[in-house]
Amino acid sequence: MNDCDMKCVMIINPELPIGVIANTSAILGVTLGKHIPEQVGDDVVDATEKTHLGIITIPIAMLKGDKDILKDLRERLYTPEFSDLVVVDFSDVAQSCNVYRDYITKSACVPEKDYSYLGIAIFGEKKKVNKLTGFMPLLR
Repeated sequence: MNDCDMKCVMIINPELPIGVIANTSAILGVTLGKHIPEQVGDDVVDATEKTHLGIITIPIAMLKGDKDILKDLRERLYTPEFSDLVVVDFSDVAQSCNVYRDYITKSACVPEKDYSYLGIAIFGEKKKVNKLTGFMPLLR
């Protein structure tokens, strides 16, 4: 598929403090970059011959969804219909840990039904992403 057939969105809970929103989107973005490196473009050289590292080659729509919408969305993303999408979630379980090893340990003790999601990033076929998120307003 070419870039025109693909879509990338981040859905963030707008009720979070601005710093947590920024942190959530940064974490989602870094993880997306790891899992879709083919979407990161080549480095760019400007007119003064300064180099700028490549960025994602398609737009990322920033959408808002409250905790209930995020929870429902995450449940739908676990179904076989959407198994081909790249999905990154960031939850209260992850956010409460400063050391990744602690996150691994805590996550093993918390059932998914008890997670509260701060944000979710989705990348994949545009039609499928739109089916899941087409009703969501932009995060402004």
